[in-house]
Amino acid sequence: MKNISPEKRLEELGIYLSGSPKPLGSYVPCVKTGNLLFLSGILPLRDGKLRRTGRVGESVPLEEAQEDARQIVMNALSILKSHLGGLDKVKSCVKITGYVASAPDFTEQPKVLNAASDLLFEIFGDAGRHARAAVGVNVLPLNSPLEIDFIFEV
Repeated sequence: MKNISPEKRLEELGIYLSGSPKPLGSYVPCVKTGNLLFLSGILPLRDGKLRRTGRVGESVPLEEAQEDARQIVMNALSILKSHLGGLDKVKSCVKITGYVASAPDFTEQPKVLNAASDLLFEIFGDAGRHARAAVGVNVLPLNSPLEIDFIFEV
């Protein structure tokens, strides 16, 4: 996978980035400080809408939450591309923090986030490997099943 640009890799995977999702509140999608780019919490919006709502392990099955995790990565990459002008400027994914709206007995938050982690590795290779936290929460904005924030080195 060496020497393949992230955008070429996306093309090979059949992933096409749509427009950057708009902030849903009084914040900016990303802030750069030094060589780090911090992305605000991102929901699994597609065309400005959530595909599903609810808590994982209750009304949202694990597999659908994993689809949402992949959608969030695509949204994050859209934000990066919009901010940087291209994904070739990304040196590495440093950390992701995932918040999973969880049924009281749901304990597989790491499995939800694995879908995001695996996709980042598929796109960026070793530069996509990152530190991570997977946190179960009661409820998220718009009743989203998942929210992830990211730190990238540029």
